[in-house]
Amino acid sequence: MSEHGDKIDAGDRTGIENAIAALKEAVKGDDADDIQSKTQALAQASMKLGEAMYKAQQAGAEGSEPEGEAKKDDNVVDAEFSEVDDDKKKGAA
Repeated sequence: MSEHGDKIDAGDRTGIENAIAALKEAVKGDDADDIQSKTQALAQASMKLGEAMYKAQQAGAEGSEPEGEAKKDDNVVDAEFSEVDDDKKKGAA
């Protein structure tokens, strides 16, 4: 939340913070069903943050070079080679 919380609106951020607080309170008790319920509620609320992060990442990627293209390297040497058999070299000498 502290790193990406600004990517969502205040209502969604408040919903996530409330879900976190509710889960922290539920963990203090022994009711496994309540903890599970609060965990699910937090997961649902945090999906908005995940969506916002994904959209921001996609928007940033549109301005950069495509992933499939490699950067040009000026030190690349294009050469041909042929394999020489050591036995043939000894017989030719």
